[in-house]
Amino acid sequence: MVSVTHAISQSESAAPIDLLAEGLSTEERAAIVDAVALAEGVYEGHFLGTGESVWTHAIGMALIVASLRLDVETRIAAILFAVGDYIDGATDKIAEKFGQPAARLVDGLRRLNGLRLLTRMTATATAPEIRAQTEVLRKMLLAMVEDIRVVLLRLASRTQTLRYFTEHKVDVRTDVARESLDIYAPLANRLGVWQLKWELEDLSFRFLEPETYKRIAKMLDERRVEREEFIQSSIERLQKEIAAVGIEAEVYGRPKHIYSIYNKMRAKRLDFSQVYDIRALRVLVDNVRDCYTVLGIVNQLWQPIGQEFDDYITNPKGNNYQSLHTAVLAGDGRALEVQIRTHEMHRHAELGVAAHWRYKEGSKSHGSDYDEKIALLRSLLSWRDEVTDSADWVEKFKRASLDDAIYVLTPQGKVVDLPRGATPIDFAYRLHTDLGHRCRGAKVDGHLVTLNTQLENGQTVEITVAKEGGPSRDWLNPTQHYVATSRARNKIRQFFSQQEEEELLARGRSFVARELQRERQSRANIDELAGRLGFKNAESMYLAAGRGEVGPRSVQMALREGEAPEAPVPEPEIVIGRSHKNESNDKVLVVGVGKLMTSLGRCCKPAPPDAIEGFVTRGRGVSIHRIDCPDFQRLVRDHPERVIKADWGEQAFNNRESVFPVDVAVQAADRQGLLRDISEVLSREKLNVIAVNTITKKGTAFMRFTMEVNSVAQVQRAIALIREVRDVIDVQRK
Repeated sequence: MVSVTHAISQSESAAPIDLLAEGLSTEERAAIVDAVALAEGVYEGHFLGTGESVWTHAIGMALIVASLRLDVETRIAAILFAVGDYIDGATDKIAEKFGQPAARLVDGLRRLNGLRLLTRMTATATAPEIRAQTEVLRKMLLAMVEDIRVVLLRLASRTQTLRYFTEHKVDVRTDVARESLDIYAPLANRLGVWQLKWELEDLSFRFLEPETYKRIAKMLDERRVEREEFIQSSIERLQKEIAAVGIEAEVYGRPKHIYSIYNKMRAKRLDFSQVYDIRALRVLVDNVRDCYTVLGIVNQLWQPIGQEFDDYITNPKGNNYQSLHTAVLAGDGRALEVQIRTHEMHRHAELGVAAHWRYKEGSKSHGSDYDEKIALLRSLLSWRDEVTDSADWVEKFKRASLDDAIYVLTPQGKVVDLPRGATPIDFAYRLHTDLGHRCRGAKVDGHLVTLNTQLENGQTVEITVAKEGGPSRDWLNPTQHYVATSRARNKIRQFFSQQEEEELLARGRSFVARELQRERQSRANIDELAGRLGFKNAESMYLAAGRGEVGPRSVQMALREGEAPEAPVPEPEIVIGRSHKNESNDKVLVVGVGKLMTSLGRCCKPAPPDAIEGFVTRGRGVSIHRIDCPDFQRLVRDHPERVIKADWGEQAFNNRESVFPVDVAVQAADRQGLLRDISEVLSREKLNVIAVNTITKKGTAFMRFTMEVNSVAQVQRAIALIREVRDVIDVQRK
């Protein structure tokens, strides 16, 4: 097993626990000892996908967290980050032994780490891969607002991974380095954790541009002795002048960051010798007044370089970074950069949000914590934009994707992500379906707003609800912009569909009960009746009856099916017919019977050249149906022996006086003049309409026209013309 001492290469002389528990109380130190003991036993023999042992990674990550001076719960979470992969019920066990905050951090880090396979980006990334990346940014943003320590742990983990690659000289995947440079380094910068920002940038750059990295490193090393001598003499000179005015100050040479040097050379097209911060000093003082005093001393000692002064104390950076930056010409004519700041500014510059974010379990200062959370959320939104600028090859796509999302808060401080353009109604349905149904009003940042108000980043939204009731149909009107999300739209539609289904069921039950009473079979078995009509159960039959798909005749025939049928008599082909005046002719050819009366089925109203067949009825001759008629198909299934071949005779095609009744169903958005417009179409086509049935339900008109035609071609032309009428939704032949 790898020992703790071996894992801690940063300090061979200090005890490992001393490093991990630095700045903690005796009780907290004991918790660190227990966490180390637990992790050491669990991680034995286990390795990460990078090849690093889980134990080494945990200790390295915990050391980084300790260097950020984070609390004991965060250090324990770093040590136990992977325990859940090897122990069942790990979250509960951690909560029991180390407390709920530590357990939540471990669980949050586990969920965030679960996204890491989606975050690999390369220069040849496809659109779906970039979408996955932006989804990670979105979830990371949410995680940060809920508990910033989760993301600080993620930054520590990535830094440890890059350190491992460096120390063991393994071939790092460029996607890991690219992700670190494009996502994690800007995130560390936005959070102000420069201690990790510089390291993430330098290590990533080392693997992405190895030749450039080596060239700059070599140039730095070649002049190292000369530079160190110059820096030391400059420190002594500046310290002497500062002490002369009675100011206590700490002066030292600032570390050189290769990626920063590379960026300046590339952005300003400078030679290596022209980069100002290759030789640099940092001065730490006690207060802001001393900062400006030291600035005056620096300008007296050396000649200032014009346009190379930045006052980040008066105008802090977006991550609240504060410092004075200036560049001067030293005695040898070369540049020297000097940074001046207070000790507190320096602590914030190195540790960022980790230096001041407070976590007090059970804290009563809800208002202050809540205000901090809102402020952090708004600050992190600008980090999101910064990330989109970090890789030119995905800039446009990522910016468009990220700009599609907004982040708002509940009154309790929970962060909710929504698409841009979302309204309070979308917000309500995002939280709970019932909340959306009963939504009646909304407040945004304490002010009443209309329900179609578009929400913006960082707002707090409060929903006013009714005790009962449902959504308004107006919410589905696209011109009024009440809803922007498909989730809300689908939930509203489901509500009204369920309501309509209940109405159809009630109507269908009433219809079937009335028909049973008319046939004096009130005690008939409903399930058997549904089966005879071709339905799986009674509810399906009721729904069909409510929609008008089951007529009185269908119910009557189903109730009488138990009676014995008359056997058909096979005979040579004869010709019989029936016109609408009940006169015999040669319109229909029936095979197998003598001069029997034929009738066109009222359920499907066949017309030439529809494919037809006949069904021998009891005492009413042969009923002619379209082959695709649902009622006829049921009769074929139940009584195949009574089906008889039929076809259209010549007179059906040649006699213009032969007409056939046909039903056409129309669905349209109801409006004044709709029936008149459709009737005009039929009139122009010289079609005789013998019946019209129309009903309007909640703004939609359902019409059924029965018209006399010579052939199906006339019907098809009429349907095509009706479809062109304004507000018509659907037209079908029945």
